[in-house]
Amino acid sequence: MPLYKTIKIDPDTKVLVWKITESLDELFRDKPLKDSSRVRVNGMKSEQHQRGFLSVRNLFAELGYTDLDLYYDAFGKPHLSDGKNISITHSYEFSAIIVGKNNVGIDMELRREKISKIADKFIDPEFAFLDKSEPDYIRKLTVIWGAKEAKYKMCNSRSLSFKDNMTVHPFVMDDKKGTATVTKDNFRKDFEFYFDEIEDFTLVYALEQNACR
Repeated sequence: MPLYKTIKIDPDTKVLVWKITESLDELFRDKPLKDSSRVRVNGMKSEQHQRGFLSVRNLFAELGYTDLDLYYDAFGKPHLSDGKNISITHSYEFSAIIVGKNNVGIDMELRREKISKIADKFIDPEFAFLDKSEPDYIRKLTVIWGAKEAKYKMCNSRSLSFKDNMTVHPFVMDDKKGTATVTKDNFRKDFEFYFDEIEDFTLVYALEQNACR
């Protein structure tokens, strides 16, 4: 399937979403891959993960990049060879990237009832504004998870706890945006996130001026 959706945030920042309908062979076709990427994709046990990995390379092509332009640092965070920031996500039949001049993060999640069973694993102060009886409870939980996942990718730190170090402040679903804070020891960072619901999935992306340290 062609590109599903493009969100132009500013002249330097774009979100691209791909709906994965192609076969594995179609996704492999004409894709220049580094040796390490080829080994990685061939080693994946799930075809779903393979298709997600390769569909992201289709998104690269939409912006004039290839797999050869991507590299990962010691923490596993992706970077582009031209110095732009990138964040990557894929979930079932969707994949998405955000590319920008400044630090960026993205996540896409399938909305499922079972997220309510693990809510206490990734939220704490947010319970103050959540109401389990509201019809949008699952939707809000999915946004919160996505916002924290996007921020986690931006901060490039394995030591951050979704529950203890990240707080999403009260937000309204119709606004399609919100704010959150990361605190860790003497570090504090506030950021904005934006979200969109695409079919049964929730897309969340975040931006900030300065990279987390």
